[in-house]
Amino acid sequence: MNSLNYVDSHLDDLVFDLQMLIRQPSVSAKNEGIEECAKLVQKILKKSGIHSEILRLKKNVAPIVYGEIKSKQNPNKTLMFYNHYDVQPAEPFDLWDYPPFSGTQKGNKIFGRGATDDKGELITRIKAVEASLKTTGDVPCNIKFVIEGEEETGSAHIEDYLKKFKKKFACDGVIWEFGYVDAKNRPIIGLGMKGLLFVELSVTESIRDAHSSLAVLINNPAWRLIDAIKTLRDSNGKILIKDWYKEVTPFSKKDLELIKKEPFDENVFKKEFGIKSFVGGKKGMDAKKAMVGGATCNIAGFVSGYTGDGAKTVLPGKSLVKIDFRLIPKMVPKKQITRLKNHLKSKGFSDVKIKVFHGEAAARTNSSDPFVNQVKMAADKSFGKSILNVSNAGTGPMYPFVDILKSPCISIGSTYMFSRIHSPNEFARVDLLKKTTKCMCLIMENFGKF
Repeated sequence: MNSLNYVDSHLDDLVFDLQMLIRQPSVSAKNEGIEECAKLVQKILKKSGIHSEILRLKKNVAPIVYGEIKSKQNPNKTLMFYNHYDVQPAEPFDLWDYPPFSGTQKGNKIFGRGATDDKGELITRIKAVEASLKTTGDVPCNIKFVIEGEEETGSAHIEDYLKKFKKKFACDGVIWEFGYVDAKNRPIIGLGMKGLLFVELSVTESIRDAHSSLAVLINNPAWRLIDAIKTLRDSNGKILIKDWYKEVTPFSKKDLELIKKEPFDENVFKKEFGIKSFVGGKKGMDAKKAMVGGATCNIAGFVSGYTGDGAKTVLPGKSLVKIDFRLIPKMVPKKQITRLKNHLKSKGFSDVKIKVFHGEAAARTNSSDPFVNQVKMAADKSFGKSILNVSNAGTGPMYPFVDILKSPCISIGSTYMFSRIHSPNEFARVDLLKKTTKCMCLIMENFGKF
């Protein structure tokens, strides 16, 4: 029996372990079940024949679960799997068809928070290594697992972990924590991720909320904040902050060729989200380029005054807005924060307070790197066909891996693009979990050969 046949015959074990992981809540935003889930992940690794340990940085920081298998046949090359065991909050609970931490299976779907992001993806990596060990007694190359518990809150300590355990984590390539599968069941092989800068802007006008009749005398901080944030971008989505794009380099000729080949069904996308048009009326190549390499300034939340049901005539004393900026390569978070502060000051909004939650730089692997072809060959064999994507539209802590470990990072996985990650009724497709596990087996083999 080879590793691919092993995956077929042990699919029930994969489903069982994924359900077990889903049933253990691990919400990093609320520090719910983090320690318990880390220990469960370690247990699953050990059960699969992978040496594992729990690494700690300091008190009150989520631990990293580390796994390692040394190859007998190829001890000079190392592949790392980076994943995370923490999940997003499940609220609102009433919008779930099944309990969010039940791992309920209905036909080809397994429902639950973390079913895809990222417990489903993690299981495919573990089961691929298990398949190799059970069928050959070895792995095609050294394998390392770095599984963190803070990804959903911004991976605040991953850089510290990478620096502290740099020698332990040394590797020649990284398979990232996830990868999308499109509507035609083709895996999207991501060569990069955008960065992120998340801030909160606030204005305080008075010491307490007041009766709205006093709006003739007391300024409403919400209007002040609206005026401020309107200076940040234009209606087409272009960010108006001075020098925001200064260091950005244009796409290379090869990048543009890859972007042009990427399938993107605008009608399917619009139907899924119930929208009629894209920002700035983008179409075709412009829409594709925006997904891959467009910077954003997004209002993630606006809080002011009364937001409950019915009417309440109130004049708020304070207003705040949460904004996330998606960053592209060469945009340094600290430098962009300075530019944001200077922009607000220059526009006369020195009274607007800025609170920075976190920032991550963008990362991108060169499409000519041999690692890219090794992954694509595996994906094509497992899925039938795959698509190369210059950069994912989302964000993850890829930059520290590239910067500190000096290793190329590639994302590929089982996440169906409409699997409702971060939303109620998140689900994983069993058929994609199986194909992805086989793909991971093939990636290990290709990585060990070339």
